[in-house]
Amino acid sequence: MLARIDLRGSALPGSRDLAGLLPRAATDIDSVLATVRPLCEDVRIRGAQAVREITARLDGVDNEDFAVPHEALDRALAECEPALRAALEEAISRVRTVHADQRRTDVTTQVVPGGTVTERWVPVRRVGLYVPGGLAPLLSSVVMNVVPAQIAGVESIAVASPPQRDHGGLPDPGVLAACALLGIREVYAVGGAQAIAMFGYGAGSCEPVDMVTGPGNVYVTAAKRLLRGLIGVDAEAGPTEVAILADDTADPAHVAADLISQAEHDPLAGAVLVTPSEELADAVLSLVPGQVAATKHSDRITTALNGSQSGVVLVDDLDAGLRVVDAYAAEHLEIQTRDAREVAARVRNAGAIFVGAWSPVSLGDYCAGSNHVLPTGGCARHQSGLSVQSFLRGIHVVDYDEQALAGVAAHIDALAGAEDLPAHAAAVRIRQRS
Repeated sequence: MLARIDLRGSALPGSRDLAGLLPRAATDIDSVLATVRPLCEDVRIRGAQAVREITARLDGVDNEDFAVPHEALDRALAECEPALRAALEEAISRVRTVHADQRRTDVTTQVVPGGTVTERWVPVRRVGLYVPGGLAPLLSSVVMNVVPAQIAGVESIAVASPPQRDHGGLPDPGVLAACALLGIREVYAVGGAQAIAMFGYGAGSCEPVDMVTGPGNVYVTAAKRLLRGLIGVDAEAGPTEVAILADDTADPAHVAADLISQAEHDPLAGAVLVTPSEELADAVLSLVPGQVAATKHSDRITTALNGSQSGVVLVDDLDAGLRVVDAYAAEHLEIQTRDAREVAARVRNAGAIFVGAWSPVSLGDYCAGSNHVLPTGGCARHQSGLSVQSFLRGIHVVDYDEQALAGVAAHIDALAGAEDLPAHAAAVRIRQRS
């Protein structure tokens, strides 16, 4: 498992060509659009009845009302294991601490006397937050989605998560407990593309939302693509991934464990080690089989590590390694090298960076305070992870008085003339004559 790619001894190509040489999961969203499109259209036309029938067919749960009763939320919290409740409370506290510093304030700029532009930061009114529940019920994703939306000031928040036959057709109890802890009372037992369509078009008691965030499988991603424009979306997320840039100072047992922990998410998850140390690579590869055998989800992990999306990349030195990880633009990037902070400061492209031996991705998944909803598939080259800013819109408020407008009228006239838009200039001139 974990194929080797040896990039030593020759000049590395440009970033785009280099990215093409690196392991990465192929996500063909187009291939499922033909399946997802009629599901979304059915929900648009028939609403709650379509959601109910699709859920019964795909999830084996037939809920007459897919809104989760408030008493079910309260019960999930009351029955939540004390250790899990304490962990959720700590995660919420840390995520709130980090995200509170992201809240923007309105800024007014005086351009000229009598002429100002104010940038107002206005939250989205209503959002739908999706929490996966397939291979693993990601109750931590409740925290990562809800907290920044609340801090942004979103006034209406709904959560959807797939129904579980083992839990009476309700979402996972941990997901419900997390919602209850955060004060979220509007929760729906709906998953997959039909959940995104429910949010986009409205169905049953769920009113349409303005924006949808949260990770999901390829069907969820395809539905986001189809409804983009009708609703805002955070990203088209692909399979999760980790890259680890490590040198001979790294502990191979740590590196192996971190690769395995990411592969645990999904058979398509990517796990990539980039190193100038062949000795480290050999040691990691020798440890992986034993660590995998000791895990619960060894089959899933083995599939991920054997896949074309995972591997070990050998480079000449750390400078070359930095070029490789920047070309890869990982969702999660660990730096396990000498002077790890300095090396991390040189990284340009990553969803989140984990510095040194004591900052594994697992920490960020749960309790670092950072957000774990991050760009995948190389999108970290141009996109950020979920944050308070994701739920805010900047609106420019222009306020000029008569004198301030007159002072720029000639420039507007010249620019409008150059663009052959004379009515633009006339809209200013008419004010000068009045």
